[in-house]
Amino acid sequence: MLKKMSIRKIIISTFTLFILLIIYLIPSNDENEIELKNSGVEYTYSNNLNPIYLLDSNDYVARTSIKTCACDGVERAKDLLEGLIIDGKKSNIIPNGFKSIIPPETQILDLQLQEGTLTINFSKELLDINEKYEEKMLEAIIYTLTSIEGIDNVIIQVEGEPLTKLPQSGKQLPTVLDKSYGINKIYELTSTKDITSYTTYYVSTYNDNYYYVPVTKYINNENQDKIKVIIEEMSSAPIYESNLMSFLNVNTKLLDYEQEDNILKLKFNDMILSDITSNNILEEVIYTISLSMNDMLGVTEIVFYAEDEEIYTSNINELM
Repeated sequence: MLKKMSIRKIIISTFTLFILLIIYLIPSNDENEIELKNSGVEYTYSNNLNPIYLLDSNDYVARTSIKTCACDGVERAKDLLEGLIIDGKKSNIIPNGFKSIIPPETQILDLQLQEGTLTINFSKELLDINEKYEEKMLEAIIYTLTSIEGIDNVIIQVEGEPLTKLPQSGKQLPTVLDKSYGINKIYELTSTKDITSYTTYYVSTYNDNYYYVPVTKYINNENQDKIKVIIEEMSSAPIYESNLMSFLNVNTKLLDYEQEDNILKLKFNDMILSDITSNNILEEVIYTISLSMNDMLGVTEIVFYAEDEEIYTSNINELM
């Protein structure tokens, strides 16, 4: 009798533990949403994506995206900076084909945002960057952080001291850094006079997935119409680097343009269309033109026309 009662108790206890285990394993939140705490601030991660600039397999600083916290300003900047640190806290979500660039074990000591300028205080490990990548590291930091609404430029400090020169080459740096610093720089100069620059976005691919690579070109001719130059370069037949592509039809012509505050209107001939029988433009064309114009002019909205017909409006803040 006692033996039967003992077996019964064991069965009941085992069954109770099994039920409790099932309850414990059932997630209390949607499985796409993970909550975690960092430095006393609670983040909620979901399908929130933000652009980040990482090294691709060709050592270009390229535009891709990662999941970020449901936050803004300083907290989002810190979250993205963690993605730029080699073996950092977000190394497990870096997309295939890309790699971080800030030296491992670099710490973000402090972040302050004031009137559009983000001041970042890094630990001394930032200075351990290889000379080959020191400019690219700054390019990645600048372009990643200025992709956040409300951040226009950055100031970099190391252990509280301004970074006034590149750690290895000793090249002097401006105190305040913005996109005018350039990215993936190409120099086509014949003299040191009348130097101007512009940034054009191209398409590259990894495992059949497209992403975007900005290239800043330096030339001698400050009087050139940069908007027309960028469009002409995108539509030129040969691309100067075989692993960078433009999807803009070679017969595309920019007929006219007009800028009103943060809105840029671009009037093309019909060859801007992916199919002349429709009013569609290739997504890759929209992205490369929109990102290029945003870098140069700071516009946030680009309106595309084919001849006199409005066919698409691109909002920079919605481009992921």
